[in-house]
Amino acid sequence: MTQPRKAVALISGGLDSLLAVKLIQNQGIYVEGINFFTGFCVEGHTHAIRNQDKYKPKRNNALWSAEQLGIKLHIIDVIEEYKNVLINPKHGYGTNMNPCLDCKIFMVNKAKQWMLENGFDFIITGEVLGQRPMSQTKYKFPIVAKQSGADDLLVRPLCAKNLEATLPEREGWINRDLLGNITGRSRKPQFEKAKKFGFEDFAQPAGGCCFLTDKYYSAKLVDLWQAHGHKEYELDDIMLLKVGRHIRPAPHFKLVITRDEGEGRFMQGYRKEFMSVNPDSHKGSFALIDGTPTSDDFELIAQIVARYGQGKNTEFVTLTLTEKNGKSHNLTVQPFNDDAKLAAWQV
Repeated sequence: MTQPRKAVALISGGLDSLLAVKLIQNQGIYVEGINFFTGFCVEGHTHAIRNQDKYKPKRNNALWSAEQLGIKLHIIDVIEEYKNVLINPKHGYGTNMNPCLDCKIFMVNKAKQWMLENGFDFIITGEVLGQRPMSQTKYKFPIVAKQSGADDLLVRPLCAKNLEATLPEREGWINRDLLGNITGRSRKPQFEKAKKFGFEDFAQPAGGCCFLTDKYYSAKLVDLWQAHGHKEYELDDIMLLKVGRHIRPAPHFKLVITRDEGEGRFMQGYRKEFMSVNPDSHKGSFALIDGTPTSDDFELIAQIVARYGQGKNTEFVTLTLTEKNGKSHNLTVQPFNDDAKLAAWQV
C-alpha cells in the first residue's frame, strides 16, 4: 500500500494560505498548520483596543482559518528568534521596515525543523508568483527554498504549474494537474476559488497583517531604535507602537497619547512601567511618557496632553503627572497651541 503523506502548512490567516491548504486537502493529503507569532501580526488584538474598530472581528485569523479547514494549528512563539531577522536582515528591507525575504526564509526553515521532528513529508505555503516584489518572484522563490533548507520539499499550490515540479509532484504524492497557475497581484483568481470552495468570510487583503509593512508603524519603530541608541526591543515596546499618538518634543523623551477610550483602557495597564499623565479638570487623553524627561520638561508635557482634551480651548487645565516611583505632581497649565510644532514632533 502507498504510504499516506502528510504536509505542514504555513497559515497566515489570509485567503491564500486557506486556498493552498484546500487544494492539497482535496488530494487526500493530511495537513496540519503552523502560525509563527513574531509580535508584529496582531490584528485581532488591535481591533479589540480601538473604539473605531469595535465592529471588526476580534479573532485570530490563523485559528479561524484552521477551523474552516478542519485542521490542527500549532501557534509557535518566535519573538526572540525573530529579533535577529528584523535587526539584521541579510536581504534587506522592503519599502518600509519589512524584511520579507528573510522573514519567509526564517519561517520556512522553522517549518522544516517542525516537519522533521513530527514525521511530516513536505511544506506548503500560500505564496503566489508575482504577488509581492520583495519575496514572491521567480528569482526569489529558489532563494527561499535553498536558504531555508526546504529545497524541493516546499510546495506552493496556488502557482505550482508556473514553477519547476517539486519532489512531492515528481514522486506522485500530489497531482500537479490539480494545482494552480495563479500569477500577479490581482485577487480575482483567488476570489473565484474561494467561491468554488464555499469560503465566504476571510481576512482581507491577502492575509498580510504585518505592521512592518506599514510606513507609519515603521517610522515609529525607527524612532524607537534611534531614541534607545540600539535596535533591541521587548514585546511591550512594539505593542505600544500600535496605539496612540506618538509625539517626541525632545530626543530624550516621547509622549504616547490616547486617541479614544479603548486605547486609554489598554494603556492604563502600563502605568507602573512608564511615567504617565492624567487630566483632572477636563475630560481628555491619558498619556504615557517613554524616556527620561526631567522636571524641567513636566510643564511642556502637561501642556501637550492638555491640548488633546476638552479643555484645549480654555485658559487653564489641571493634570496629574505620576513618575514611575509613584511620586505625583499636580500641574495647572495652558494647553499647547502651536499645531505646527506638534505636527513636526509627531512620529
